[in-house]
Amino acid sequence: MKDKNRMPNIGNVLKTEIARVARKELRAELLALKKSVAQYRGQIAQLKRRVQAMEQQVKRVGRSAARAPAAEPADEGSSLRFSAKGFAAQRRRLGLSAAAVAQLLGVSALSVYKWESGKTRPRARQLEAIASLRRMGKREAAARLASE
Repeated sequence: MKDKNRMPNIGNVLKTEIARVARKELRAELLALKKSVAQYRGQIAQLKRRVQAMEQQVKRVGRSAARAPAAEPADEGSSLRFSAKGFAAQRRRLGLSAAAVAQLLGVSALSVYKWESGKTRPRARQLEAIASLRRMGKREAAARLASE
């Protein structure tokens, strides 16, 4: 009868030993996986920071690119500059309406409005006409409008 009692004990001992060895191997595998996960999380955080920095850089470049066309005509070799505030001040100095200035320059009143508000910029040909407007006085502007 003693032999019968020992057989289940050997079975139990084998089961517990197998479970212990399996846990030991799993622990080693899990430790390696935890290290990998921690490393990947660090890399992901670093990549997120880089993406955020690049997005900010793209926004800055976009903003400066939006302002860049304002400086381009001056870089093309022409010495003519344009300022929306200066253009509006010139129109007021001459005592003219936007429609009258548009008639003098050969453009629409809407174009004059958009130039003064800074929404658009005049083309090179129109810059030359605006430059000639700068050299005009009130009498000359009134005379040109009367002749047109």
